[in-house]
Amino acid sequence: MEMKNTTTLIRRAGLLVLLGLGLSSCKKDHQETEVPDEQADYHQTAVTKFAKTGDAQYAYRTLGNQAGIPLVMISALGGSMDDWDPAVTNGLARENKVIIFDIEGVASSTGKTPDNIPDMAKGVVNFIRSLGYTKVNLMGFSMGSFISQQIVLTEPGLVNKLVLTGTGPKGSLGLSDLPKVLASTSGLSPEEGFLKIGFTSSASSIAAGKASYLRTQQRQLNRDGVLSAESSLAEVTAVLGWAQPYPEALNELTKVTQPVYIAQGENDIPVPVVNAVNMSKSFPNARLDIYPDAGHAGFFQNHLKFVTAVNAFLKN
Repeated sequence: MEMKNTTTLIRRAGLLVLLGLGLSSCKKDHQETEVPDEQADYHQTAVTKFAKTGDAQYAYRTLGNQAGIPLVMISALGGSMDDWDPAVTNGLARENKVIIFDIEGVASSTGKTPDNIPDMAKGVVNFIRSLGYTKVNLMGFSMGSFISQQIVLTEPGLVNKLVLTGTGPKGSLGLSDLPKVLASTSGLSPEEGFLKIGFTSSASSIAAGKASYLRTQQRQLNRDGVLSAESSLAEVTAVLGWAQPYPEALNELTKVTQPVYIAQGENDIPVPVVNAVNMSKSFPNARLDIYPDAGHAGFFQNHLKFVTAVNAFLKN
């Protein structure tokens, strides 16, 4: 499909960019406060800060007050800081210092959003270094997992451990069908699109999806805005670039020495589960959990299992 048509679909969907399951957001200006209690809702109360690197200012929030190597979470296509499920971010923040942020040009971050994964990865590396970190754990969802892979391949010294979900290697099978999947959300409400792409049609999966959607809407203090049409198109272009055939993709992953944890929904539509299976066999030190009756947002649906597994993975 021509890129012009893809742009039209993005706008028609109200900037609901499917891989990130982007949600309608409204930014409100209120005073924010951080609550130190270990049982606090970090996702709700974390203060939005800014880190300048080059021509961009990256908006970010630090969740939790744990010591040690931080966990930097890289959002999916169409996603901002407020599109993470708080059940996941809060659960991880209670045992780790968690950093969520908007990539260049997205939501509250300034600059121009790159239209390819390598340049996105360079920007993320610059952002991490601007915070003074020389070693981090990385977690990526969908497009964020593509960026995470690029970073571990090009800047391996920066990465301690890797968590990937909704994921696939370069040239992922089925990923080139992105325009068709995006078109399938045309005319749907944000919640309906979230459920269609992130979950299955079963009653239990839909119920979990609705609960997750409500959780993502809870934060109202200084909430991120939606992506611009320009940034949305750049992200779609980047994902389609990652989807191009690349015969050496799995072979490259054999060079990754860091421990890797992969979680994938068995019924993932945008990035079919076979991609995660192939990746798990290529990484020298990887664990794969497949969630039955779960879609692209399988780790939202199975947040208790996911948080428990990731906390143990990072701790050990």
